[in-house]
Amino acid sequence: MEPLSPRQKWKAITVGTVLLVPAYWALLAALVSAASDDRTGGPAVGGALALGLAIVPFVFLVLAFMSGQPRPPTAVLKAMGLAMLIGLPASAFAGDAVTGIVAGVGAGGIAALRGDPPDNWRARATGVAVAAVYTFVLLRTAGPLVLLSAPVFPLTAIGIADGLSERREARALSTNSA
Repeated sequence: MEPLSPRQKWKAITVGTVLLVPAYWALLAALVSAASDDRTGGPAVGGALALGLAIVPFVFLVLAFMSGQPRPPTAVLKAMGLAMLIGLPASAFAGDAVTGIVAGVGAGGIAALRGDPPDNWRARATGVAVAAVYTFVLLRTAGPLVLLSAPVFPLTAIGIADGLSERREARALSTNSA
């Protein structure tokens, strides 16, 4: 299998992020509506939650197919499992849904986006953890403004982690060959 080019990887990340934005907004609208005392305005909680949760698998599907995963359906199933396994406890620990969404989608993205050596899951997981902590801190310091930018963090963190891994590998190869 031919290695995934950085251009194709970032194209997959971009399309996945664009698809994640409406899912994120629908999930956020459902959670805000559920927490609101005013039931007359805002979306129906169940409908908004269902819409957001229905779009998320397509984010992972886009990542898997555009990055050339050898078995896209398996990668999407793993991604959905990781998103729930990581996202729900992260939300409970952080006390907010946004941090959990960033952590969960990032964890799922690790499984969905094909990684070629020198990309590794540790660097990707570190990137997603940094994105989740960054979201957590920003929510407490910058306030609601961070809600607009949060869907950009999880998949971008994976791309940055892969880029740093590739740069580290290239430096190591040039040092060894010199």
